[in-house]
Amino acid sequence: MEYGILSLMPALIALVLAFITRDALFSILIGVLIGILVTGQNLLFGFTSIIQSALGNADFIWVVGIEVFIGMMVALFQKSGAINAFAQLVSKYNVKAKGAQVLAWLLGIFIFFSDYFSPLYVGTVMRGITDKARVSREKLAFICDSTSAPVCTLIPFSAWGVYMAGLLVGLGPLIDANDSMLAVVKMVPYNFYGIVSVVLVGLLTTGIIKDYGPMKKAQKRAMEEGKVVADNARPLLSNELEKIRPNEGIKPNLLINFFAPALIIIGTTLGTYIVLGSAKTLEAFVAAVVFQFVVMLFQKMGTLSELVETSVEGIKSVMTAILILALAYCLNSISKQLGTADYVISITESWMTPTFLLPLTFLVCAFISFFTGTSWGTYAIMTPICVGLAFQLSGGAVNAVIYGTVAAVMGGGCFGDHCSPLSDTTILSSLASGSDHIDHVKTQLPYALTSASIAVIGYFIVGLSIA
Repeated sequence: MEYGILSLMPALIALVLAFITRDALFSILIGVLIGILVTGQNLLFGFTSIIQSALGNADFIWVVGIEVFIGMMVALFQKSGAINAFAQLVSKYNVKAKGAQVLAWLLGIFIFFSDYFSPLYVGTVMRGITDKARVSREKLAFICDSTSAPVCTLIPFSAWGVYMAGLLVGLGPLIDANDSMLAVVKMVPYNFYGIVSVVLVGLLTTGIIKDYGPMKKAQKRAMEEGKVVADNARPLLSNELEKIRPNEGIKPNLLINFFAPALIIIGTTLGTYIVLGSAKTLEAFVAAVVFQFVVMLFQKMGTLSELVETSVEGIKSVMTAILILALAYCLNSISKQLGTADYVISITESWMTPTFLLPLTFLVCAFISFFTGTSWGTYAIMTPICVGLAFQLSGGAVNAVIYGTVAAVMGGGCFGDHCSPLSDTTILSSLASGSDHIDHVKTQLPYALTSASIAVIGYFIVGLSIA
């Protein structure tokens, strides 16, 4: 059945309600229910069916697994006192607002291998430091979010680059993984959205560009009133983590308790990618948590039962984020049933000309990813369509048309992952930073739109040069 413009209703209603009610969980739930009604299903049976189909798969379980172990890791960080110790070390240098923001930006770039771990690690580590420096939680969430997915799109050997390479295999003359990976490497200079997003964070954190839009108001509130969150905010930060305290007399070793878990994740992720050709991210988190648990037991930072209880509290702390993600997955599944992406493609593909191919590819991918909250889903749908069209225009040659199109798909899909309230990394950035989720989206959106506008202009210029 063709649903036409009705296919946009679930995501559109969820987005509008999220901004009106400031309750992401409720808003996405309503979007899911609207989608079930549009498909003509019974609400009760349709809802239980969509839960099973959308959540009963390896992809969702993988994401939940990572979140669970990240929750445990953060809780053990709290119990060991490692985060406080790092904050005290940084505090000795009397870090001001600008320094705290720059440090968060650099730390986000350093954690380049996972768009999930990056915002959670940076937000958790830097929250106390930025609070003391009177940096708004909204600004911290923006820094975390803008150095997660955008950075990953610029690293060819990240999970994002490998995924895109896999989608390119078999398109035109890209007959194997080596050809596809080379295309991903060569698309990086054309990934204007990823480049501008990361650079813009640097310009804003260093003060070269002053904050504007809702972020300016949030920063003014934090600096002048000392309120890092607004009075009516609902921080997406669980109370469980705030209650965890190290035992009396505990002195953490920063190398062992703070840096080692991150190095284990980096080493395992990169090592498995180099040796096995596939980055084992979940396994990396499991290894890091096991290391933390065993080391803390030997350091007598808690009894076995205390550390188990701490780990359970860590799992509880990410439950809100997991629920939002679960409903976002359900909404994405509904959108697939309704053919949301196909509808958007059908009303835009006729515009595709050599001059407009790159900017329109970016805009369509950005639109789909924003309304579905998924970048990888957008890549799976749009890569064969857009790159296939690009090969027709290039005469089958692998040239700037192809690299630019791959980059436009990559950047456009990243836009939604970067700033949609339905996106997992947007949710995780709010969670780790302790920011109100909708406040994070509102304050970040003008910056994301700035990066997107510059990217569109860049693609128009490239399109004109290759037409």
